Amino acid sequence: MPRRSKNARNPEVQAPAGARIGVSICVTALTGVALATAPSGVLSGTILARGVFLVPVDMKFKVEKGGEEVIHVTGTKQTVMQQIILAPGGQTGWHSHPGPALALIKSGALTLYSGESGACESQTYAAGKAFLEPGQGHVHLGVNLSAAENAEVWVTYFDVPPGGSVRTDESAPPACQ
Repeated sequence: MPRRSKNARNPEVQAPAGARIGVSICVTALTGVALATAPSGVLSGTILARGVFLVPVDMKFKVEKGGEEVIHVTGTKQTVMQQIILAPGGQTGWHSHPGPALALIKSGALTLYSGESGACESQTYAAGKAFLEPGQGHVHLGVNLSAAENAEVWVTYFDVPPGGSVRTDESAPPACQ
């Protein structure tokens, strides 16, 4: 038989204690799934330009890294250019991009972490180096491991929804937790 309470929404009926605990556990479990890591030490993330192709454009990138990886984008949407400056010890937070992103390290160094292969792997890119981030859901984290120097990165993002964000915050992959 339900208990009566003056504090319940319906003053006539209050849920049994077991039901309240079940709802509390369910809410806690659901909020834990959506946790993402926030960026820190980002001194600047200036969007420099946005542009839309006037005609349909299909892009294909071939990357050789222990085998050939092909990144194919059909009907590319908006292209966006961004300058990012990370303070010493700064990091981007785990995230993904809607499409491929071409990054150039202007100064300092950026260490990119990824758990896609089942292991948490890292690759450091120094000033003057570039890399292609495949996007399309690939989750990664960029970190400036320097204790004294900023890392400046210029990125061109392809296939961004018009007016949309260049990134989606994500949870760390299991291999990198």
